[in-house]
Amino acid sequence: MSFSYQPEGEVLPPHGDPPGAYIAEEVPAPRRRTRSILSAPGTYVLVGINCAVYLWMVLHGVDPATPTPAQLIHFGANVPLLVLHGQWYRLLSAIFVHVGLIHLLTNMWCLWNLGLLGEPLLGPWGMTAVYVLTGVAGNLLSLLVNIVMHDVVSVGAGASGAVFGIAGILIVLLSNRKLPIPAFELYRLRRSVIQFAGLNLVIGLATIVLPLIRIDNSAHVGGFLSGLALGVPLVPRMTSGRARYLARQKVTFAVAALILALFGHWIANLR
Repeated sequence: MSFSYQPEGEVLPPHGDPPGAYIAEEVPAPRRRTRSILSAPGTYVLVGINCAVYLWMVLHGVDPATPTPAQLIHFGANVPLLVLHGQWYRLLSAIFVHVGLIHLLTNMWCLWNLGLLGEPLLGPWGMTAVYVLTGVAGNLLSLLVNIVMHDVVSVGAGASGAVFGIAGILIVLLSNRKLPIPAFELYRLRRSVIQFAGLNLVIGLATIVLPLIRIDNSAHVGGFLSGLALGVPLVPRMTSGRARYLARQKVTFAVAALILALFGHWIANLR
C-alpha cells in the first residue's frame, strides 16, 4: 500500500476580505461585516465538523500527527479498491478526514478564508453544497486516475479538493460586474482567489517532479474544475432577487449531484 505520512493536498491560504453582503438580498450597497460566526454559519459548521472528526479520531487512539493508513481507512479515508467494492460513502467521508494536525490546520485555514469570502455570495446552504459536491467531484476524478494508473490501494483524505472547488466557484461568481461591489474591490478579490488557486496548483504539480510531500493533484483539479462549472449557471441569477437566485442554486446543485452519480456509475463499470 502506497502512503505518505506527509499531509496530502496541503494548500496555502488566500488573502482578501469578504465582500460583506449576501448578494441575493436586494440591497443598494454592501456593508463590510465583522468576522463573526453569524456572518458565515455554513463555513463555521464545516470547519467545526472537520475539527470534530479529527478530535474523534484522536480520542479513539489515532496519532495526532502521523495516523497510520489503517486508522485513516477505519475513519473513512478514500481507497479506490474499497470504493469499487461498494463503499462509495468514502468519496464523501474522506473530505472530513485529515492526515494529522498540520494537514487539518492548513486546510481549515484556507476553508475559513475562502468561506468568509464566498458565503455572502452563496449563502450557508449554498456554501455547504459547494463544499460537498466539489469535494466528491475531486475524489471521483482521483478514483478514475488511480484506476487508470492501476493504483487501487492508495489512501487519500482531506478537504483540499473542496477548498479548490470553493476557489473555482468564487472565480466565476466574482466575474459578475453587476454585483453591488465597487469594481476595483471586485477585481482585487477575484485576483486574490486566482492567485491562491494558481499558486497551489503549481505547488501540487511541482511535487510530481520533487516528491517532498504527497499531494493528490487529481482531487485538486477535479474540485477546481467542478467549482468553475457550478458557478456558470449561477451568475445570471445573482442579482435577479433572492428567490430566483436560490431556485437556480437548487436546480444547479441537484443536476450536479445527478451528474456525479452518473460519473461514478460509469467509473464502476470500467472494470
